Amino acid sequence: MAEIDRYQRGLDIIKKYSLEGNDEISSVQQLRDAYRSLAPDLEEMIVSFGFGDIYSREGLSDKERTIATLSGLTTLGTEPQLELHINNGLNIGLSAKQIVGAVMHMLPYAGFPRVLNALGVVKKVFAQRNVSIND
Repeated sequence: MAEIDRYQRGLDIIKKYSLEGNDEISSVQQLRDAYRSLAPDLEEMIVSFGFGDIYSREGLSDKERTIATLSGLTTLGTEPQLELHINNGLNIGLSAKQIVGAVMHMLPYAGFPRVLNALGVVKKVFAQRNVSIND
């Protein structure tokens, strides 16, 4: 029963963070679909652990959680996952300035190459979503 609760809780959180109906926009569903044939159990891990356990923890708002995620992914240099979470941030109400600010804040910690790569992803997502830094 607890496993079903974790999975359902994860699905509910994913739905809150997701923008549906546009296959051009990176989404958790695309990630789940892309790896289903290679690693069928990955979907359960992403949904139950990643979102059902981690994203449901108390202590951070959705916006704070997403800023922390953007910062971590920028530092790690994981651009495909960064693209997904930039979209998530826009979906839950982060402003363009907040997203750019989170990435820029990583400059002394991650360095110029990682921040420049991350800003390239930000620019791509903003173009796809018709978002301006002045919005």
